[in-house]
Amino acid sequence: MKKLVALSFTLLLFVSCSLDDDNSNDGSANYSFEILSVESVDIPDAFTLGEVYPITVSYFKPSTCHSFKEFYYLKENNIRTVAPINYVFENNSCETLTNELVEATFNFIVNSNGSYIFKFWQGEDNNGEDQYLTIEVPVTN
Repeated sequence: MKKLVALSFTLLLFVSCSLDDDNSNDGSANYSFEILSVESVDIPDAFTLGEVYPITVSYFKPSTCHSFKEFYYLKENNIRTVAPINYVFENNSCETLTNELVEATFNFIVNSNGSYIFKFWQGEDNNGEDQYLTIEVPVTN
């Protein structure tokens, strides 16, 4: 299944790229990266030590030129800060999307007792302060 997803993603990248490049051949990239805010999360209510759990993050895809790359994932003791990172392909034929909720999943390995605190980035407030959806998940034995 993982091979199928990886192959599909690779094919999508090749199909979405054009051989006709209107940019000069100065070696500059034709994409950038954007961290997107998390809308919701599917996460267990509790973990068992030594187990692996899929955690699914939902976020709004802003345009047809956005494509999931990976997660921003910062570990600090028992705190995990998470946000989806997307490629943004520079293409004049991008269409703006509204209400295009997409999902991305990562596997979390429980290797510590106590609780884990997950901070899922939800953007910035009017003062430029980062906002998070914070979820504490206890570890049971």
